[in-house]
Amino acid sequence: MAEEKIGEVVKFFAKPSVAAVKVTEGEVNVNDTLKFFGHTTDLTQVIDSMEVNNQKVEKAVVGDYIGIKVSDRVRPGDEVFKVIP
Repeated sequence: MAEEKIGEVVKFFAKPSVAAVKVTEGEVNVNDTLKFFGHTTDLTQVIDSMEVNNQKVEKAVVGDYIGIKVSDRVRPGDEVFKVIP
């Protein structure tokens, strides 16, 4: 499976387990599979929902900051890739 870099984690909120991701390339859609990768992070999951400015969105593009619920801890600076089937 190919991977395409779409951005990086800018902040992680532990209590709701949400990653704030800045989209720097391409676009992200609900139901895409994303891979979070860093020095101590290697997490792949399907995106069930995402938000921009506390509003649910189906699609995010370059320049958006999105909130994504994640199943494990991610760290600022981790790279985010979209998995291409």
